[in-house]
Formats: sequence, C-alpha cells, structure tokens
Amino acid sequence: MKYFSVNLYRKMLDCAKEEGMSGEDFMDLSTPINALNHLQVVSAEEFLTLHELLADKLGRGFAVRVGQKMIIKDYGVLGLSWRTCSRVGEIFERSERYFKLLSNTFDWQIKKEGSVSHIVLNREANRKGMELSTEASLSATVVVLKAMSEKNISPIQVSFKHKEPKDLTSHKKAFNCPILFEQSQYSISYRTEDLNLRTAKADASINSYLLQQVDEKTKGIKIPGSKFVRDIESLIKDALPTGIPSIHHIADLTAMSNRTLTRRLSEAGVTYRDLIKKTQETIAKDMLRNTTQSIGEIAFLTGFSEQSAFNRAFKKWTDLTPSEFRKPN
Repeated sequence: MKYFSVNLYRKMLDCAKEEGMSGEDFMDLSTPINALNHLQVVSAEEFLTLHELLADKLGRGFAVRVGQKMIIKDYGVLGLSWRTCSRVGEIFERSERYFKLLSNTFDWQIKKEGSVSHIVLNREANRKGMELSTEASLSATVVVLKAMSEKNISPIQVSFKHKEPKDLTSHKKAFNCPILFEQSQYSISYRTEDLNLRTAKADASINSYLLQQVDEKTKGIKIPGSKFVRDIESLIKDALPTGIPSIHHIADLTAMSNRTLTRRLSEAGVTYRDLIKKTQETIAKDMLRNTTQSIGEIAFLTGFSEQSAFNRAFKKWTDLTPSEFRKPN
C-alpha cells in the first residue's frame, strides 16, 4: 500500500477542524495544508500517521466519525462511477476493479452465505493507523449505501481484526448493529436483498425507459431507431465501470429478451458488439479531450481491466496512443 487519495486526507483535516482543532495543530505535517490543492495523493505513511495523530487528539472514535462525513464526490472518479450503478452492491464490484487497475489501497470481496452478503476488506492490521483507516472505510460504507439507495438500509454485522477500543460510542451510532472485534477478517455484512436493490438513479432512468415501452405496446408509438440506440448506449455507458456488460444484462435492464434487443438494434443498423466498441471509443475520446482524468481512470470508466489493453484498443481506433491523442495541437 503506497498512497491514498488526497481527498480522504483532506476530509480528515476538515473533520478535525469541525471538532475544534486549528490550522496551528497541523504545522508539523510533512505536507503543508496549503500544498494539498496541488496533489492527487499522499503517501500511505503520511495518511496513516495523520489517522494516529487525530485519534490521540480527538479520541479513538474519530475515524468512525470521519467515515460518517464521507460523501460520494469525495471518492473522485470512483465515486462518479458509483452514481451510475444499477444495483446498490455493484459499488463493491466497481471498487474491486478500480483498485486492481489503479492502486493497491483496498481489496474488496463479496462473500455470499444464503441471504447474507459479507463485504470483506482484505487488509493487515499492522499498525494503529491501518486499524483506524479500516474503521473509517467501513463506517463510510454505511453512508454511501444509504445515499445510493436513498433508503435506510443498515448492516447486520461488522467485524474487525483488531482489539475492541475502550469507547464504542461512535461505533455504535455509526453501525447500529452487532460489532465484533478480534475476528479473522475485516467485514461488513448486509442482507443480500438490500445489496440487490436498484439504486435511486437506476430506478429513475429505467422506469422512464419502461414507460416508453408501455407507450409502444399500448399506444402504438414506436421508439425511433436512433433514439433506441442512444438509450442503449446510455445504459452501456453506465454499466462499463463494472466491466463490459453482457447483452443479457442490458436486456434485463430494458425488460427485453436477448433476441428482442438484438433484433431492435439490427433494425437500427447496428450490432451489440459494435455498439460496445463505439460507446467505449466515444467516452475515451471525450474524456481525453475535455477532462484531466488519468489514462488509467479513463480505462476504468470504459470497461478495461488493464491500462495496456485500453492503450491497444485506442491505438486501433485512432492510430494514436491515448497520450498522443491528448497532446494539444
């Protein structure tokens, strides 16, 4: 583990100030506060040391309180991708892809046992700062899942590898469920049915699309081919951060069979495979032209599991590497 997002580092500082600390308390930080605006990451050593410093000053529950203050935009590109998930639990699938592609900060896994899903965070508790960072991460999970679903879903159990702190006031308030310590793994457990809930965004867009289908069937108002293709492109774009979506996945979102979706695309003069490639290329070109996202982040958002594979595909599309394409004329 080499570095953490500067957004998470800044969030800790902001929360510490809200709890009474001042800028003078941070004068001895390796990276001055006024330098953070020019950084994307801080070293793991600095990040974990800050966790330890703030726990000493503000109590062991501070990390959990920081987690409760996290909002989706604090997670940058990863948070941006969460907004287009179709299911609540899909954020963990996207997180797993993101961190494998771009860093080694987290390693999420979902283990299902009957009606319960355990979201496991694979980390070693090799220092106090790591324990605190993990507490913050699992606390933030509670907030993010509620925001994604816009429903009051809660975990049914939380497990930590490290020993139980003396004061659990913040933990109990944040998790509101049984909290276990000195366990074999870090995990937060939810009812599988809660993780399978549609996200608030997906509900809105998919319901709108299904209403169009009702008009087709009951009023004879057929969705024009060009609009139908744009709608499917939009669903593909939303799904790509989880990996290239199968036709079955998109057909399921539109309440169609694979055969019907294939036929409708054929009537519009495109194949599903070609539409995937076109959508990936369009997103990649737009982001290279109009954003400062790294090439690795763009690879993630376009469904690639390796940056090298994205580079090869982009070269095939344009005869240029992504870096060459991005260079100003």
